[in-house]
Order: sequence, then structure tokens, then C-alpha cells
Amino acid sequence: MSEDEAQSGEPTEFDGGQTTVQRPTTEPVRVGRVVDVPEAPDTVDLSETTLYLNRELSELSFHERVLNEAFDERNPLFERVKFLSILTSNLDEFFMKRVGGLKQQIAADVTELSPDGRTPREQWALVLERARTLLDQQTDCFRDLVRPALADAGIDIVTYDSLSSDEQAALRDYFEAAVLPTLTPLTFDPAHPFPFISNLSLSLAVLTREHDDAPTKFSRVKVPGNRPRLVRVDAHVDGDTGPSGDADETSTTKRFVPLARVIEHNLDLLFPNVDILDTSMFRVTRNAEVRRNEEVAEGLIEMIEDVLRQRRFATVVRLEVEHDTPTAVRDLLVEQLDLDEREVFEREIPLDFTELTTLFDLDRPELEVDPWHPQPHPRFAGLSADDPDALFAEIARKDVLVHHPYHSFTGTVGTFLGAAANDPKVLAIKATIYRTAPDSEVIETLIEAAKNGTQVAVMVELKARFDEENNIRWVRRLEEEGIHVAYGTIGLKTHTKTALVVREEGDGVQLYSHVSTGNYHSQTAKLYTDLGLFTADPDIGHDLVRLFNFFTGHSRHETYRKLLVAPTNLREEMTRLVRREADHARAGRDAHIVAKMNALEDPEMVRELYGASMAGVKIDLVVRGICRLRPGIEGISETISVSSVVGRFLEHSRIFYFENAGNPEYYVGSADWMTRNLDRRVEAIAPVVDPSLRVELDAVLDALLSDNRRRWVMDSEGRYQQLRPADDEPEVEAHTELMNRALAETHRARNGQHES
Repeated sequence: MSEDEAQSGEPTEFDGGQTTVQRPTTEPVRVGRVVDVPEAPDTVDLSETTLYLNRELSELSFHERVLNEAFDERNPLFERVKFLSILTSNLDEFFMKRVGGLKQQIAADVTELSPDGRTPREQWALVLERARTLLDQQTDCFRDLVRPALADAGIDIVTYDSLSSDEQAALRDYFEAAVLPTLTPLTFDPAHPFPFISNLSLSLAVLTREHDDAPTKFSRVKVPGNRPRLVRVDAHVDGDTGPSGDADETSTTKRFVPLARVIEHNLDLLFPNVDILDTSMFRVTRNAEVRRNEEVAEGLIEMIEDVLRQRRFATVVRLEVEHDTPTAVRDLLVEQLDLDEREVFEREIPLDFTELTTLFDLDRPELEVDPWHPQPHPRFAGLSADDPDALFAEIARKDVLVHHPYHSFTGTVGTFLGAAANDPKVLAIKATIYRTAPDSEVIETLIEAAKNGTQVAVMVELKARFDEENNIRWVRRLEEEGIHVAYGTIGLKTHTKTALVVREEGDGVQLYSHVSTGNYHSQTAKLYTDLGLFTADPDIGHDLVRLFNFFTGHSRHETYRKLLVAPTNLREEMTRLVRREADHARAGRDAHIVAKMNALEDPEMVRELYGASMAGVKIDLVVRGICRLRPGIEGISETISVSSVVGRFLEHSRIFYFENAGNPEYYVGSADWMTRNLDRRVEAIAPVVDPSLRVELDAVLDALLSDNRRRWVMDSEGRYQQLRPADDEPEVEAHTELMNRALAETHRARNGQHES
């Protein structure tokens, strides 16, 4: 690894919410099981709360970095729109999971402090305040920057009142024909209870009165999610196109009106013969932290189905209302939804920025990033599922490392599983499914293998949050095909991304393994960066045999030959590796740790890193999101750097590098350094031993740590600054560098120059 890999670039601070997320306190901290830090100075208390950043505020800091991509005028316009939409999705999930969890703790009178010394109620109040600022910044970005830029580009999101009478008449016809039949007004009055408001649905609050002396009534109208949320004006004025907006593309300006406004201005067709006094939009977010005791559930499928039912009616954790909502409507919603005023967020429209993705249907390539087509991996080039002998021989010859989305998922993982499914020499295929596509080719391939007489066993994690329904559907389909299916393990989530092929060959039975950082999901493989190791190493194969036996049986193996498996030996081994670097540093030997992950949340691992830094170990952390550790603290973390790369692809791979006095070790796998990954999930991390594959991992880490375009660097206060190249310095963008590297590999392979 380069010694100056983190020094490139000049920092510039994003002024949209980069606030300090650490609060000094002297209150005691609860960090779970205590791990002694070797030879730590007596004057340093590594359980001191000021050494730990807050988990929830750290996650919101990541969302700020996401929002910055929408502010950044260096990005193509549709890319900025995309990040506005991503922020909405991210914050929806954050409120459902994290804020919902805090609210549950408050209701249960939990007073245990977080590692940074805060109670659940204190965290809840801080999170709401910080999220409010972030949502306001999202609105400002759209109103002041993105919407005008769209208009300049000939894409105008207009008000209903600005339309001509002919245009309003055309949209009224569209409303009456295609929208009105889908609407169901729900009125709240003495004869009708307050209507159920579904999670994340966009609604209109309508106040009506039958005559001057009649009482005012509240009605809720749900904006349908199966209609385009932005209605193309010229698509309906011409009268010869459908509601999707397939109008004359030669028109210079494309104008859109939010569907909610079309509904709002034509409510007289839904509420005839009454006075419509006021309309306003609102949106509700419900808690997703609904759980049942697995040990007393009759069955996991029944338990998950019950959780899904309960989640529909769970506690409301956020109410978003249009900024000019009448006080009477706001008060009614707060009362009926049982909310604290701090949980109400007044906003300008749109309340849901995911509706802007409708614009991506326009053919405007100049507003998008250049398309990326995942490349064939050089080692898989020329191989196909129709020639399993050649494919498995290539893996047996030498391990293969694939990197998505730079390498094709279909051309690597798909080919591997496809070859196994149609190979009469394959005795068994085993795989873990945490998340997969709704139309999963991976699942279909496994079903095909079973039909061909291969023994197939699949571990499907039913508790994968927000994918439960999809996974239940696949479980039932797999069982219908006679496939052995395990649903999960009591008290643990199975988060491993592994597959095993058992093949009979001339010299006996050979095991072919795939250990990955990402899910068997063909769609996210185009958007997430993930690594996958294909190997015929018998030790890793036998480790996977043990792991799959744990999934389908009832006993857990306590030893593994090479894999690091949670919750068995992963924490212990990672702790040992960090401490070994500290021992090397104290002895004057080369000591360096590079750890790339999605989150560094576990307090014990933070303490281990502090201890290693105090011993003199150079530590470079590439942490996409949550990070409790504070780098650059004098005498504690001076040798630690923390970077975060937010860009075109979602950084999802996990890589761990330990210098080991010149005899380095590399690992890739599914686990972050979070308490849940180390103690409460089944994870698998594999060593990478082939020198050429280590060169590939070095290239990935070097690209990320040399980035001066998308990389953010954290200071000791927990604030992030984005790097920019100096005037005399070339711009380095990690994702571009790695795309170019994949293209160069493809070029060399086509010219017979690939080094095998």
C-alpha cells in the first residue's frame, strides 16, 4: 500500500449541515463486553464517552454527503435529481428503523446510555432536529438549484394554475378517465372512524362542507402509487397519447404537473355538491421495528407474516405536511396519529422526491452520466455455462476475484451457477439468499438444477428487512420444487453471501466456493460495488460445508479452517489481527491496517483501533456510512484516517488488510465492524492469498484512498470535508479509475495480453 495514499487533494467543507456530531460528557458509557486494550497508558480511559461518535447522528452525516451530490453542480443534472430521490428513500428507511427503534426504547423506559453517553430520548430529540435541517436543505436544493436547472434544460415542473384553460381541460379529461376511478375518499365524521393512513403513502387532506351552516368534514384521499406522479402536460393536450407521457418528443420544453395537484384541482368530481374549503398534502412514516419472539413463534414464516401485518399498523414516527396546511388539519393529524409536535415536519412540495424519477423516462442522455456496461471478467472470457468442465477447470487452476459492477454479474456468478445447474457431474449446490431480485435468475437457476436431479439446499433469510415478503414468496416457490430450504436460525440473521458447488471429478469430489461481499441480486450488482472470490481451496470448501450444515441442522461448529465466521470466531480473529499489528509497531516492525467497510459501529473494535494507533500502527479506514471512531485525537488516534466515498456507485464491499511486518494478509466478506455483524448475524469472511488477486485488492484500495473528487475525510470532531484537486493536480475519481481499469482488462484480454 502507498504510504501517502490519503494525502491527495485539498479539502472543501460542504456548508449544508456538516455539524459536529459529538457532545463532550463525563457520564459513564456502556459498551457491552469489555476488551482490555494491551499496554494502553494508564492516563487514557478508552471507555470515555467523548471518544465515541453517536451512531444515529453519524448515519445522518452520511445522508448529508448523499445530499451534497444533489448540490454539486459538477454532476449531470439527472444525477443530481437521482440523489434527491435517494435521500428520500434513505431517510424513509432511517425513520422507519432507527427513529422507530428509539421511540420503542423511550416507550419501554430504556435509560441505558449509548457509547457516546446519550439516553434514547436525548438521541431521539437530536435526530429529529438534525433530520429537519437535512429535509429543509433537500427542499432548498430542489427549489433554488435543481428545479431552475431543469427548466433551463427544457424540463419544467409547473403549477396547475399556470396552465391554459385548454390544458386544464385536457388534464381534467385524463383525471376523469384514468385517475378518478382509482380514488377512494375516506371521511372522518361521527359515522366514520378516522381513516387508516398507510406507511409512506402521499395523501390529500380535504376539508369540505355541505352548506354554510353544516360542520366542516375531514377526508383523506390517497394519491395512487400506480399512476405517474408527474403528469406530462403535452401528452394529454394532444389527446392522442396515454397517461405515461408518450407525446411529441420534438417539443422544445416538456412540462409536468404533480399528479397530486391534478387531483386537487379536480376534486369536485370526487366530492360533488359540496364546498371544498381547503386541500393540503401530507405523508406518514411508520415504525418498522416490529418484532416477535422467535423462540415462541409457531414457525418463522408465520412469524414474519405476522410482523408484516403489524408493520402496516405500527406507530407513526414522522408526519410530513405541506407548509400551508391549516392548523385544524395539522392538529387533527397530530391527535389521531398520536404524535409529538417535534415529529411534524412542515415542507414545501414535493414531499416525496422519488416521484422525480419519472423524468428519467425522457431521452436526455446529455443530462445523465455516461452509461456503464459491466465488463466480462478476463478469466471468464470465452467460458460459458454450456461448458462446465472448462469453467471449473479454470477456477481449480487459480482463484478468481470479481468486482461488480465493473465485472458482469451475469457473466461471472450467473455463469458459475448456470454451469453447475446443468452439469451431470455436480452432486449438490448450496447457496445463501439474503436479498435477491423479484425476478431472480439465480433462484430460477437453482430450480433448474433441482429439476436436473442435483441436490439443492438454499438458506433464505426471511428476516432480511423490507425483503421479507419477497423472500417468503421465493421460499414457497423453492419448496414447491422440492428444494431443501432453511429459513434462518433462532436469534441470528444469516447475512453470509456464499455458494458451494460439490462436483464429482476423476480424482474424487471437488468443492468450488464463492464467498462474496454482496447479495445474489442481479439488479443491485449493477449499482453496488462488491467483491466475490471463486476458489477451489478445499479448506474453504469444507468450511462452507460446515456452515451450511449449521443452517439446515441444529449444531454450530466452533472451529473453521480458514473462514472467519460470525458469531463463532470473527470477532476473536479480527481482534487478534489488530493486536498483532500493535505488537509489530511496538517492536519497530512495519504495521499498517487498511479496513474498508460500510460501517464501523462496534465500540470494542473502536477501542482496539485506538489501542493499535497508540502503539504506532498506521490505520486507514474507508467507511461509507456510520463511524463511531474519531480520528486524529492527540495521543489516541493520531495515526488513523477515516475516509468516505460517495458517488456513482454505492460502496458495499468489505476489504481488510493487515501489513503483518511485511507478510500481509487480506480478507473479503460480508461483515462490517458492527456489533450486530460480529455477534448477532451469521457472516463469512475469506482470506485472499493469491498474489495477483492481492494486487487487484491493492488497486481498489489505492483508487479509493487516492480519490480527490468523491472522497470525504473526517476530522477529530466528526465533521467531514470533501476533497478537491489542487490547481496543479489531476482529478482522481475512484469509480472512474476502476471502470477504466476494467475496460483496459477487457482490451488486453481481447488482444491476448491478459496475464493469467
